[in-house]
Amino acid sequence: MKGKNIIVVGASESGIALSRHLSEEGHSVTLIELNETLAEQLDEELNVRVIAGDGSSAEKLLEARVGNCHYMIAMTHEDKVNIVACSIAKALGVETTIARIHDQTENDHKIFNYQSHFGIDFLINPEELSAVEIAKNIRNPGRVAVENFARGEIEVQSFKIPEHSSFAQKTLKDIRLPGIRVGYVQKGSHHEVPSRDTVLEVGDIVSLVGSPESLFEIRKKLETSVGPDTVRVVLYGASESAISLIRLLSSPRFRIRVLEENKARCEHLAEQFPQITVINGNAMSLQLLEEEQIDHCDYFVCCSKQDPSNIIACLQAQRVGIKQVMLVINESNYAAILQELKNTIGITAFSSPQSATINEISKIISTEPYTLLGHVPGHVGKIIEVSLPPESRCADKLIREIPWPTGAIIVALLHKYHAKVPGPDDRLLAGDRAVLIVEESKIKTVLELLR
Repeated sequence: MKGKNIIVVGASESGIALSRHLSEEGHSVTLIELNETLAEQLDEELNVRVIAGDGSSAEKLLEARVGNCHYMIAMTHEDKVNIVACSIAKALGVETTIARIHDQTENDHKIFNYQSHFGIDFLINPEELSAVEIAKNIRNPGRVAVENFARGEIEVQSFKIPEHSSFAQKTLKDIRLPGIRVGYVQKGSHHEVPSRDTVLEVGDIVSLVGSPESLFEIRKKLETSVGPDTVRVVLYGASESAISLIRLLSSPRFRIRVLEENKARCEHLAEQFPQITVINGNAMSLQLLEEEQIDHCDYFVCCSKQDPSNIIACLQAQRVGIKQVMLVINESNYAAILQELKNTIGITAFSSPQSATINEISKIISTEPYTLLGHVPGHVGKIIEVSLPPESRCADKLIREIPWPTGAIIVALLHKYHAKVPGPDDRLLAGDRAVLIVEESKIKTVLELLR
């Protein structure tokens, strides 16, 4: 692997962990940190070049040789610093900029697109990425998912074609599924990546790719057993991770309650999300959990900013009989321990904003030809993510203009600013990331086509 020249601005815990990871992966890393004492300490501890100073100043970026860098990643706790640093770095010649942001800035994009205005290539919200990992276990446990690609906007769900279905005995080209693609089909014990001429039959299991809500609407049509039953979710802590989870579970089928100790935060959250129930209290209190009948919930997620409190709340949730207990880990020191104790203390799943951020950035800067997201059952094919370089012969072409081989389907597309399930008239652009379901034997052909 040929390493890249990368600047990281901000020695936050995530910034330090990212710098260490990128260096271990063989990249040439320069870390800029405002705190001189911390910068001196890290210069001795890390195998990276460390510069003390303001990473949002042109002077320090030029000292870090920004014009020769492939990536500039701003990881401070201040959104404004990250946005300005990336904007200046882009003007000084860096190829790609990545800015860490928080929930409020990202939400403000409905009013003003900061990313486009400041020329930032990627915005990363660690808490949102972590929440996606939790949400995929709640929305439809056990499914194949590609949320890490589309940050919760796109997923895969499987459905069985029932008797008297309007889809039965029709080819895929004759079935209209706006915003949804058929990824693969199981016929008996045989799996296949379908073509336009694949005929669906009663009993076939089809795996569809689309937004969670569009898939839920299809599910209601295909599965008569799907009713109005709600999924009851309790969150501990009105953190950014909790807010991201509330947005990811915004469907009416999710009934959400939040336990939060801070009264002011309770009031703010209740105003922001009037559809949820907010309770002022401490989830570490067994009495409160029993009084609020938390044992009746389907999922209990501990996502406060305090890891010790989250762990205790998990144990209390176990005591009242909750089967599905999940946890967001804020500090990396707890991750390894909890991985070992996961089954002992009864945690169904846990996620870490720091780990989720490193995984996301690693995919963005990967020099590998593709990222493996999952496997098609039956070892028929793979779900892969491919980034389109500027020299790709498919860049600036409509999807219907590309000579896709049989056994390869593009199911998701991430532009700089949004993700979607593409249609034939969507255009591929340099820098886009595409998710494809491809038969094993066709992967080389697809990579030659796209890269």
